[in-house]
Amino acid sequence: MAAEILGGAGRGGDSTAAAAAHLRLDPDVQPRDSHNLELLANVHPPDWVNPEPAGRYNLVVVGAGTAGLVSAAGAAGLGAKVALIERHLLGGDCLNVGCVPSKCIIRPARVIGELRHAETLGVRVPAGTAVDFGAVMERMRRLRARISHHDSARRFRDELGVDVYVGQARFNGRDSVEVGGRTLRFSKAVITTGARAAHPAIPGLEDVGFLTNETVFNLTERPRRLAVIGGGPIGCELAQAFRRLGSEVVLFNDTPHILPREDADAAEIVQSAFVREGIALEMNSRITRAERGADGVRLYYQTGPHEHFTTVDAILVGAGRAANVEGLGLEAAGVSYGARGVEVDDHLRTSNPRIFAAGDVCMDHKFTHAADAAARIVIQNALFPGPRRKLGSLVMPWCTYTDPEVAHVGMYERDAAQAGIEIDTFVRRMAEVDRAVADGEEEGFVKIHVRKGKDQIVGATIVARHAGEMIGEVAVAIAGGVGLGALASVIHPYPTQAEAMRQCGDAYRRTLLSPLVKKLFQTWLRWTR
Repeated sequence: MAAEILGGAGRGGDSTAAAAAHLRLDPDVQPRDSHNLELLANVHPPDWVNPEPAGRYNLVVVGAGTAGLVSAAGAAGLGAKVALIERHLLGGDCLNVGCVPSKCIIRPARVIGELRHAETLGVRVPAGTAVDFGAVMERMRRLRARISHHDSARRFRDELGVDVYVGQARFNGRDSVEVGGRTLRFSKAVITTGARAAHPAIPGLEDVGFLTNETVFNLTERPRRLAVIGGGPIGCELAQAFRRLGSEVVLFNDTPHILPREDADAAEIVQSAFVREGIALEMNSRITRAERGADGVRLYYQTGPHEHFTTVDAILVGAGRAANVEGLGLEAAGVSYGARGVEVDDHLRTSNPRIFAAGDVCMDHKFTHAADAAARIVIQNALFPGPRRKLGSLVMPWCTYTDPEVAHVGMYERDAAQAGIEIDTFVRRMAEVDRAVADGEEEGFVKIHVRKGKDQIVGATIVARHAGEMIGEVAVAIAGGVGLGALASVIHPYPTQAEAMRQCGDAYRRTLLSPLVKKLFQTWLRWTR
């Protein structure tokens, strides 16, 4: 098992070899079953014939992930002449190795979690209920292939009128790019080549082989023992999913708790859930080396002054991303870039005023919805005269899809402190929300920060089974300048877990009833008897 799983593991990362592998034009999508063949027919058609360049394009889009697809579709919908270039898979990480496949396996993993919790609800699940890992992964591939039609090369060509080129793009001037031996000239261009999985420089890691989010969805057999390196969102989501699907999981992180960028109270709730579910957590640990043995792979790690080791069948690295800037000829285009990717201003314009960038290749917020929003800014700023839209003006929510989920928007308490902004914080525990009690989902809270003495919302964190579905209400309030007091006036259906936000608004309103106001009001009531 160990040799079989690790032998096929990807070596994606931030090394020279990984960068070279990134530039390959032959997508290594496994297994080659009917679902993956359908996927490839849509997003990397083997029989695709690139068109002849159509004069000067209004917009050339380099990279067909979320930012690229939205840029191309939006510009074409306005009547612009658009070219879209992709060397690998249209749809980018989100469709192929990110949001779509991960949520397709998180869903059955959640079912397992619910079954284990069922007895507390009075439901007895028959003994012997088992996970068919192969069926879970087959379902993921089937649904991914189904969704891929939205991002297909033929749809963009035939329905949207975009010239789609499959191949490696390379700028050969400040207003031109070459692909497949053809030179495309443009008035404006946007770089949307995304990012790839990075990995820490652990001696022996590349020799033993490892999985990343780019290769883990190729698995057809469940690894019996899985090590996850990285306690961020990717590592945590997949660690919990694989544990629920039957793997023994050990998660390594170099900080005292998982999800170190999140609200500490939120991270603690998820960490406690992981411990209950049997995920072995090695916090404050540093992996020193990896070696292959007869019974699997040994990972040696140091916690404090002591060195330990554990033996696993597969290693999943979820520790960071590296921007895809290699092989693009950015020097010829006059586009500056660095270790963090392409350098842009707040209008998403590069050092070449003709060329913009959007998405993971240039942004700190590496989310699909962030790339989508950035692409809309590029369309406005690249194609329209007049006022420029700014990336910094966006209200950006996000969610980590563990169980419970952790969703956030705006400032954390630490951000407000660093900015010198005094805040008041209102918290409603899910254990105090009737619907959460009825659902047996009492872990979690809604935490909303407002400017001290005011009801202006500056940030919020929600921990709940469906926190990602709830955070949008707070994001709308922040974007629309709606205060926390106003949320108390919004009628929420009863019983719902989202009612916790109204209850935070009620808590804020009660602070307005100062002792003096309360005394005057009571005096008035006596006079009106």
